[in-house]
Amino acid sequence: MSAQLAPEVMPGVVVVMLIDYLRRHQAWGWLRLVAGPAAFKGVPGLLFAKVMGSGHGGGFSLRPSATHQGLILRFGRVDQALDFLRSRQAATLRERARECWSGVLAVTSSRGAWDQQAWPLSEGVDLTPAVPPRPYAVLTRASIVPSKAMSFWRLAPAAQADLGKSQGCLLSMGLGEAPLVRQCTFSLWQDAQAMRAYAGQGAHQAAAAAAHRHGFFSESLFVHMQVLHMAGQWMGRDFGDDLSLPDGVAHA
Repeated sequence: MSAQLAPEVMPGVVVVMLIDYLRRHQAWGWLRLVAGPAAFKGVPGLLFAKVMGSGHGGGFSLRPSATHQGLILRFGRVDQALDFLRSRQAATLRERARECWSGVLAVTSSRGAWDQQAWPLSEGVDLTPAVPPRPYAVLTRASIVPSKAMSFWRLAPAAQADLGKSQGCLLSMGLGEAPLVRQCTFSLWQDAQAMRAYAGQGAHQAAAAAAHRHGFFSESLFVHMQVLHMAGQWMGRDFGDDLSLPDGVAHA
């Protein structure tokens, strides 16, 4: 489900939230998916929003997950992104989750469009190399030509398996706006070198080459991002908390 919440395309930053709802909040989470971006209309600085489901176990498969969801937002400024993650609205999502990872990310390269909207590079963001280095993230999404969907899905499982076991991959999740034909992948990497190594070899390279050669996609977006802030746990891994959330309680 999607909404373009501002007509202008502006440089900004991206917020990603990956959520695995507790079983007792599964129905509540499903209602969030049905409500979609309408629930975020009043959020200050919000330019773009997607609320997506996921495959089984948070993977990239035809079997849907009853508890895994992803939220992708674009804001005009870093402070607006952080204000959202410190808000009661974001805290409510975390409180109902078994696991939740949140990140604020700067776009460092972008190719293509999402709902006919390009993602420009982030401006006014300090990308000075940090010690230790900040992780990198990759977001890919595509609208698959319906007649090519089965060809695409024959290649997808091997690429996803390679992603999950690739050296330097800290987390990954398959997401979808619509079954079969509107797919998205988010992955987090310890550094740019590990990210490039995965992209240039194995099943992923074969799938990318086939997609280009056979015209699988009617629209696609490929984005590289640098993590500015992140917090939470995912697949049993603790990613710390540099969002300055006092005792896990968000500001009103």
